[in-house]
Amino acid sequence: MTEVVDDLAARLWPGRVRSIDLLAHGITNSNYVVDLGDERVVVRVPGNDTHLLGIDRTNEVVAGALAASIGVGPEVLATDASTGCIVFRFIDGRPISTTELAEEPMLGHFVEALRLVHHAGTTPTIWNAYDVIRDHRDVAAARGVEPPFDAVFALELLARIEIVRPFRPTVLGHNDLLNANFLFDDRVRIVDWEYSGMSDPFFDLANVSVNNGFPVDAEIALLRHYVGDLSDPVLSTMHLMKIVSELREAMWGVVQVAISSLKVDFTAYARERGDHALALAHQSDIEEQLRLAKRYSGAGV
Repeated sequence: MTEVVDDLAARLWPGRVRSIDLLAHGITNSNYVVDLGDERVVVRVPGNDTHLLGIDRTNEVVAGALAASIGVGPEVLATDASTGCIVFRFIDGRPISTTELAEEPMLGHFVEALRLVHHAGTTPTIWNAYDVIRDHRDVAAARGVEPPFDAVFALELLARIEIVRPFRPTVLGHNDLLNANFLFDDRVRIVDWEYSGMSDPFFDLANVSVNNGFPVDAEIALLRHYVGDLSDPVLSTMHLMKIVSELREAMWGVVQVAISSLKVDFTAYARERGDHALALAHQSDIEEQLRLAKRYSGAGV
């Protein structure tokens, strides 16, 4: 992997490279910081077979450029067709803990950034969470891997949620709002745009809440900031989309069981997220949640 970055750096910045350091080894890519003396850049090296996870690198560049144009994402400086690498301007920001993200004023700053993203423009990819989940199931099944949780019930419930909350691609969604993708300098920055696409705003709202373990009061504050409506239909929509978000995460893990060569226990990960999705379904009257969510039509908030 470092040879790829060394060769790319020699071609793009001959005589300027002072050091190359690993920033982070992700599951679907690796990132390196290249010190050029007068500036630092990040080289993102894609992993193998990431197209099986629904990742389109051309779309990632478009979305990244849009995010940079509104001051949320890092500036896209270059792409390299031969390696698939993407070069970003380095953001010298600090991490945001899940606790800080769930509290004011950081939660308000995050919602400001998310609103900017959602209205930043359009990308080539339509990112339908329902289809993504089913596609992941099919990719894994074609390789002989079945989900380590009750996928029959989960997919039946997914179909029912899809009826009451039909997919409409009304915003540019990030769709992967994990804590590792947030930085703060003078504002909230969001990185890693590989799963972005035109999507439902409630997926991002549910995704950030469930991924970061928001307590009830933080989730209410999130909705108050973004939607301004705390009616039962809104709360039910949020609850159902958290189930969808967890099912996406679980099925993503199932695909990784099928395709990844990394020494990561993706079976345990898929089971944990799938079981949590089912726990969310059973912790309240799901029939009532579906009935209430059907009354809410705020797809483009």
